[in-house]
Amino acid sequence: MSATLSLKVKTEASELERITAAVEDFGAQEDWPPALVFRVNLVLEELGMNIMNHGHDEGLHEFDITLVSENDSLTIEIVDDGRPFDPRHDAKQPDVGAAIEDRPIGGLGIYFVHEMMDEMNYKREQGKNHLTLVSRR
Repeated sequence: MSATLSLKVKTEASELERITAAVEDFGAQEDWPPALVFRVNLVLEELGMNIMNHGHDEGLHEFDITLVSENDSLTIEIVDDGRPFDPRHDAKQPDVGAAIEDRPIGGLGIYFVHEMMDEMNYKREQGKNHLTLVSRR
């Protein structure tokens, strides 16, 4: 059986609290382990902030988040009308082997998303970014 959570989110940082609360409620409803709730919230915060901070030059926009919870997996889809960005190829690869003092501040968010999810797929369609992430439980 599957359950779906759909959110329309404004590109305002205050929306992150609403996303977190919705994920926590949905996770409780679906009996997710706490580690999965944590990972999903971390992933959505990172990707949401990237859309808010880098997706548009100015103005208020909206993007969609859809979570589909199934017995053995969770699928997250994020659709936004920001500038094209394929995190699989467009994000800089951090040097995680470098000493901490030699690393620039930031740049690890997309890396962590890759590490926390089992699949990441991207397509640009009708002027929108479609990012699909899968976590197997």
